[in-house]
Amino acid sequence: MKLTLKIWRQKNAQDKGGIVEYPIDGIEPDMSFLEMLDVLNEDLINKGEEPVAFDHDCREGICGMCSLFINGEAHGPDRGVTTCQLHMRMFKDGDTIFIEPFRAKAFPVIKDLVVDRSSFDRIQHAGGFISVNTSGNTIDANTIPINKHDADKSFDAAACIGCGACVATCKNSSAMLFVSAKVSQYALLPQGKVEAVDRVLNMVHQMDLEGFGNCTNTGACEIECPKGISLENIARMNREYLAASLKG
Repeated sequence: MKLTLKIWRQKNAQDKGGIVEYPIDGIEPDMSFLEMLDVLNEDLINKGEEPVAFDHDCREGICGMCSLFINGEAHGPDRGVTTCQLHMRMFKDGDTIFIEPFRAKAFPVIKDLVVDRSSFDRIQHAGGFISVNTSGNTIDANTIPINKHDADKSFDAAACIGCGACVATCKNSSAMLFVSAKVSQYALLPQGKVEAVDRVLNMVHQMDLEGFGNCTNTGACEIECPKGISLENIARMNREYLAASLKG
C-alpha cells in the first residue's frame, strides 16, 4: 500500500508543534500500525532526519503505552484493540492517515506522539492499594469466600490497562472510567473494604487535582476502551463516593 501520513510533530513540551506530511510506500496489510511507523522511522533515519517519537513497550495489547489518536479515534478505527494490535488491513491503498497524541490538559505532550500520563500513576498512588500482611503470616486469598458475580465484576474492572483512551475520547477529558475501574476493582472484594472510604475520596480528589474534566455520560469512553470497561463502574464509584462522603 501507498499511504500519506499526517503526523503531529512537537520537539518538546514548550514547542508549538504542528502536522507534518510523510508519504510512505510498500506497506503490507498484515503489518501492525506500529510496524508501519517503524518502517517510516527507518526511512527517516536513512535520510538523516529526526524519527517520529512514539510510545510502546509490550506490543501485545497489555501495557497501554502505544496510545495514539488515529483519524480522530483513540487507538484507531478497529474496536477492542490497542494501537499495537491495529493492523494496516483496516486501511486502503491511497489513504491519508492523521496520527496525533492523546490530547488532554492532564496528558501534556513530551515529544511528538508521546504524552506524560503520570497523572494516572498519582491517582493510583492516592488509593489504589489494599492492606496486606507482609510479616510472613499472610493469609491465602483463596480461603476468603467471594461471590462469583462480584469476583467476575472485579476481574472485568481490573482489565483496565490505564492507556488513557477514555480521557482522549471524552469531550471533557474525563478520567472517570479509569478511576472508577480502579475503585471497583477493590470495592467489590472483601480485601478492599478496609480502605474503601479513604480510597474513593482520595482517588477522586487526586483526579480533580490533576485537571481532568467531569463526566457527562456521553458513553464514548466505553466505546473506545480497548478492554471494554463498562460505564457501570462509574455508577458504582459514584455510589461509593456518596457513601464515603456521608461517613466522613
